[in-house]
Amino acid sequence: MTIYGTRPEAIKVAPVIKAIEKADDLESIVVVTGQHREMLDQVNTMFGIIPDHDLNIMSAGQSLNGIVAKVISGVDRILELEQPDAVIVQGDTSTVMGAAVAAFNRQIPVIHLEAGLRSGNIDSPFPEEANRKLTSQITKLHLAPTETSKANLVHESISENDIVVTGNSVIDTLLYATKLEVEFSDERLQKLQEQRNTEGGVGRVLLVTAHRRENLGAAMADIGNAVADLARKYDDLTIVFPVHLNPKVREAALPPLEGLPNVIVTEPMAYAEFTKTLSLVDIVLTDSGGVQEEAPSLGKPVLVMRENTERPEAVLAGTVKLIGTRRERIVDEVSLLLDSEQAYAAMAYAVNPYGDGVAANRTVEAINWKFAGGLRPLDFGV
Repeated sequence: MTIYGTRPEAIKVAPVIKAIEKADDLESIVVVTGQHREMLDQVNTMFGIIPDHDLNIMSAGQSLNGIVAKVISGVDRILELEQPDAVIVQGDTSTVMGAAVAAFNRQIPVIHLEAGLRSGNIDSPFPEEANRKLTSQITKLHLAPTETSKANLVHESISENDIVVTGNSVIDTLLYATKLEVEFSDERLQKLQEQRNTEGGVGRVLLVTAHRRENLGAAMADIGNAVADLARKYDDLTIVFPVHLNPKVREAALPPLEGLPNVIVTEPMAYAEFTKTLSLVDIVLTDSGGVQEEAPSLGKPVLVMRENTERPEAVLAGTVKLIGTRRERIVDEVSLLLDSEQAYAAMAYAVNPYGDGVAANRTVEAINWKFAGGLRPLDFGV
């Protein structure tokens, strides 16, 4: 049984679900909590995944504890009905932690995709860092995306015999999605794509995403002001900013951008549109975790508006740079990449450490090894 609730989770479990469906000796049960709604459904539709159960837990203004309570109670009813042999969760959301606890309390083995990510700060990202650590304590099979993630788990006294390094399935999905023919719902992006396909048809393009809970408030206002500063500084720069639905994000980030002709503010994009947009841009400015993995696969430098990251491999590889959320620092770091060919090339041509596009197959092999006596797969990178 695979349980997930948000778009980032869906993006990473989708290729795993499809691989399970192809396996002769595995039966797939799909459960969604609906922690995200439209964005989650878009990914399921893209992959042709029809959930067997949908908890549809979200309601306006509910607390983190309210979400977790609904997940645990809702998942518990489905576990009692379906009696799965194992439960798969992915990542670090409230859905992940709640579903893992529900499975553990019924003594059903938990399989954790993207296990072992750590920032080292229990309060940042919040609540994701705590969700990851709590889930690791009750997991039977840890599927780590990198050797660094595996080392984090071993450092926490988790047996190497319970860990397989699979690579990250986000690369499987990214490579699939970038091959799709995409018609943008926003005509401005459609025009940008057409201009990109014409030599000299458009200048440089910056993609901005911002949504993290710890960046709400003054930090988000700094982000909005920095983006406005960049728009005024570079006439030839087009900035694409798909704005999160959270009203606190919009209230802080959007006012400085009003009336700027080279800033394209859009609604959140469907995943296929977002990956196509990634392929069109030159630089990515983000506070997202998943984008830190995706963009380097397409050769895009990533500037991360956070003070720490649970994905240090990309920082060490040089594909990602942590820059915080201070307005002046954001402007300076983006300007460096726009003004210096050497600085840009150093990030654009660094090697992405996150995957090779077959993490889903390794995941199925690991499940068969751990629970059905199959051969242990070789770790990614070995």
